[in-house]
Amino acid sequence: MQCPMPDDARWKPSFGSRRLAFRLAAGVAMLLASAVARAAEAPASDELLSAAQQLQTKHAGAIEELARWCETRGLHEQAAQTRAWRRSYDPYKVYVYVLPHEITSFDPPAGASPDAAEWNRRFVELRKQQAAALYELAKRCIRGRRASLAYELVLAAGREDPENESVRRVFGYQRFRDGWYTAYELRKLRAGQVWHDRFGWIPKTFVKRYEDGQRYSDNRWVSADYDAKSRRDIKNGWEIETEHYNIRTNHSLEAGVALGVKLERFYRIWSQLFVRYYASEASVAALFDGRAKPPAADPPKLSVVYFRDRDDYHNALRTAVPNVEISVGTYVAGTQCAYFFAGDQADDRTLYHEATHQLFHQSRPVAANVGRNANFWIIEGIALYMESLRPEGEYWVLGGQDDIRMEAARVRVLRDRFYVAFAEVAGYGMDRLQAHPQIATLYSQMAGQTHFLISHDQGKYRDALVSYLSAVYSGNEDPAALAKLIGETYLTLDRQYLDFIVEAEKAEQARKKAIEGAKSPGAAPNASPKKAE
Repeated sequence: MQCPMPDDARWKPSFGSRRLAFRLAAGVAMLLASAVARAAEAPASDELLSAAQQLQTKHAGAIEELARWCETRGLHEQAAQTRAWRRSYDPYKVYVYVLPHEITSFDPPAGASPDAAEWNRRFVELRKQQAAALYELAKRCIRGRRASLAYELVLAAGREDPENESVRRVFGYQRFRDGWYTAYELRKLRAGQVWHDRFGWIPKTFVKRYEDGQRYSDNRWVSADYDAKSRRDIKNGWEIETEHYNIRTNHSLEAGVALGVKLERFYRIWSQLFVRYYASEASVAALFDGRAKPPAADPPKLSVVYFRDRDDYHNALRTAVPNVEISVGTYVAGTQCAYFFAGDQADDRTLYHEATHQLFHQSRPVAANVGRNANFWIIEGIALYMESLRPEGEYWVLGGQDDIRMEAARVRVLRDRFYVAFAEVAGYGMDRLQAHPQIATLYSQMAGQTHFLISHDQGKYRDALVSYLSAVYSGNEDPAALAKLIGETYLTLDRQYLDFIVEAEKAEQARKKAIEGAKSPGAAPNASPKKAE
């Protein structure tokens, strides 16, 4: 499905703009004014979230205490390293830590002094204790039906102690030889195959010949050039298999493998955020309690076709996909296949958008004509949100006020005074939404509303959002479904969303001001709002 990009998305609004070109629905202007007045109010938190915050505060105190111990012994490098372990997080972003395949060594460096070795022991012990505590709290969250918070905590536990077997089990890893692998990867390794960063899964005995420019095709060895010429037609393209995808491409073997790596990373992040969409409460609880049984068979793989260039993409899909010439990627539910092309005009945002549609459609049974008569907005809204995935330090992050979609969402409210209330948007089916005269502007709002449901009050509505997605994809066409699942009226959600927009703009302006100040001599430390680990 073609997804309009926000018009004037990079316009930078000034907080508190008072333009008179109001296009807000009746009464929403007053809501925006009250949002400014409420901007300083602190959100309430629940017992499980409070417990998580207490754990992090206690851990931060222990980390600082160890850093000071280092300073008393002249271990200034270790003190800095200890303090650097504490991280600050933007409350408008979701952080996903990707566990390494490699075994993590906790041993002190060779030749370390007795004090340095003692620091290393204490540091490792602090981290392991924190990981164990986070995991136990995550189990409580699962029992309390807070799967989103549980996965946030267990990912934090994985950062503290990547060798924690309970944490690894939740994410499907088993220890084997020199690393941690999934069941699929173990089967490949035991069958004598290896993963090559350029060629994907190939027999170990093939590696040398592949690196020397040969390819095994149709039960015989040929040159890489000959292989490439024979695969120019997409029907005879390279077939790349990854754990969850089958990719066909006529670009190159290497490009298909690189796409597979990107899609597998996206799959893992998506599956962690939306586990309760495709897995039952009992199966998730069993996973955290160590009672889960391995599946009898791998689920069907997701199909992706990756064309050499845009011309091939257009020519292959022109008669089957309306307006394909203005798209840069698409998922077709009827064929259960996603289609993309290589080249400068392709982009990761479209890849993640369409991959999101594919995962929600194919990771579990769904109703026919999902969103046809109501609730279509969230089908697009969640895909717009997932576009924001990008690396940031040791994490992959989603959302954030600096993302182009969220930036545009603030423009719609604060500059354009455009807002369609939750109750009205939820009543739109696919045809009505796509026929909206300001569809690009509405897409910006939908991205913002989804961001709000994920980030508001430290993820308070995140599990309800997952339940809403499950209901919509199951065929629920009740426009009031979201309000019922959250337990708030749509009018309350409208007010909270406008509060969210106002606070987000203030936070973004403060962040930019701090960055500008940091570039000047004598600048104050970064004052952007953060939540402490």
